[in-house]
Amino acid sequence: GEMLWLDITHHPRQAPSVRLMGRYLLPPCKQRWHTCAAFLPQGGLLVCGDRRGSLVLFPCSSNSGQAAENISIADGGTNLVTKDSGSESPLSWLLHKGALPLESPLSMLFGLHGKTAGRDGVYRQLRLEGQQLEVLRKHRPCKGLQWIEELRFTQDGDLLVLGFHADNFVVWSSKTGDNLHCIPCGGGHRSWSYCSSPSAEAFAFVKCGDVMLYHHEAKPCEQQVLLASLHGREIACVRRLGAVEVPGHTTLNVFVTGSEDTTACVLVLSECSRMAVPLARLSDHISSVRALAVASPTGPSDKDLGDEGLSTLLFSAGGRAQIECYRLLCARDTTSDSAVACQVIHVASHRLDEHWERKKNRHRLVKMDPETRYMSLSVVPGTTTEQLPTPWKFLSAACSDGSVRVFGLLEAARKLVLVAESFHHQRCVLKGCSWRPPQCLPSRRHLLCSAATDGSVAFWDITSPIADAVDALHRAEGEMQPLALGTPLLTVMAHSCGVNSLHVCETPEGQYLVASGSDDGSIHVCLLEVALDRDKGTAGTCLRLLEQVARPCAHAAHVTGIRVLRLDLLLSASVDQRLTLWRRGPGRLDALSTTFFHVPDLAELDCWEV
Repeated sequence: GEMLWLDITHHPRQAPSVRLMGRYLLPPCKQRWHTCAAFLPQGGLLVCGDRRGSLVLFPCSSNSGQAAENISIADGGTNLVTKDSGSESPLSWLLHKGALPLESPLSMLFGLHGKTAGRDGVYRQLRLEGQQLEVLRKHRPCKGLQWIEELRFTQDGDLLVLGFHADNFVVWSSKTGDNLHCIPCGGGHRSWSYCSSPSAEAFAFVKCGDVMLYHHEAKPCEQQVLLASLHGREIACVRRLGAVEVPGHTTLNVFVTGSEDTTACVLVLSECSRMAVPLARLSDHISSVRALAVASPTGPSDKDLGDEGLSTLLFSAGGRAQIECYRLLCARDTTSDSAVACQVIHVASHRLDEHWERKKNRHRLVKMDPETRYMSLSVVPGTTTEQLPTPWKFLSAACSDGSVRVFGLLEAARKLVLVAESFHHQRCVLKGCSWRPPQCLPSRRHLLCSAATDGSVAFWDITSPIADAVDALHRAEGEMQPLALGTPLLTVMAHSCGVNSLHVCETPEGQYLVASGSDDGSIHVCLLEVALDRDKGTAGTCLRLLEQVARPCAHAAHVTGIRVLRLDLLLSASVDQRLTLWRRGPGRLDALSTTFFHVPDLAELDCWEV
């Protein structure tokens, strides 16, 4: 039930000397479970991990918790690593005679790594904030490495993940994303030791009673990367997060891309050098990342960012009906090659199959399709309910199972909840877009348009479902059954087949231009007016279709990107590798110019003003 602090001194040609520096008594209820520990010298704090996958923070001195550090943790029963942010303070408090009992824990994250610590295939990054441990995000090394034993920081800034994959010992580099070593040893459940230096590396292990040694001398790397890839498979979506101002540099734009390789990549692009440099890679998805959405850069921002920083919410979604939400903090960093540093904080996640498992009387319901994919995401603007003590943001999603779903996010509690849905389309919904009508209406409304594989575009008023969801979430403390979205206000048959691109733009007169592109290569533009329906007993939203313009065969292939740049100017992009500007006139669309680009199989288009 004790924890010992030992000072081990190595002497040349002699046995090392061991000196007892301090002893601590673990709480009685925890004595049998702690398997690893790490000391935070600046704050006088002790972080312990146990076999249940939990993490506990203990104070060891009177000035505990005065410093905050970033901690990378692999709670594998044998290892817990901290990365210091400064020089160590003297450990004079360890020289106390006898054993000191540890005080009550300051913070505890129960079951952080599941039922079996270190066997969930991920390691987590945490930070110490106000004597509380806060999970920033989790990292997943190479595919199949489920048994993580140890983390090691190197002098060149790399983090090595040591573990077992099947019957092999694996050393994986988080900097390059490659396996540095893969040594057949028979798998885990054996004694082993790994040592590395700039000149050589060695791995010793016991197999069938024999002590085996693997030795590898460092050799100059003959492999050179001519052009680094952003993803291992095709890119399915792209979004611009914003810009970061760095002295001595042109404006640096920050983007995020999602791919079929199940990852999303945050990268920075310099307009001068035209080089894209990855900043962070998000690997929480278990299937492809097909859709991205960015909330306006408002809300809680990091105090260390300053005026030049960028703080925004990012939503990513795709296969297996999975949505992930992150808070991205980007700030200038003149010491790095990219001149920008990005900190990722994982906020919340949601999967429909996990939601179904928590339903009551689910044996009477048809289970949701586990192969459901989110095809498109859109943040509902102007829905931050600041009048409540718990402000919610709302997100709409177009789904492959024929539904349109609305989710609510409570960032403070890290909760993402399904609040409303509708299966009106009865077929795969490809695109969705949310917007907010002008303030001239007596009550602000929230509108949503969705497009399906039959070429139809439906327009919804989701004001009432969102208001009802806010009330239900406030009463039930963040838990509720999904509400019904109702029926669309208006449905327009814009195309003969699937709608692959959709964009809504407000005109100076308070009207709305809705542009869409289809699989058949056509472009459709309609002009809408939003008003209140006075014929109903209660004031509801009324949509009037003022004008429709269609351009068949605008492209020779699928139109996968379209944007309304001005009231009279549109931009479209297609798989035929053509980027075309269109002038909108009375009842017609005229091509202004066409540019050929080298990007094959264009997936998505994003635009911004400078």
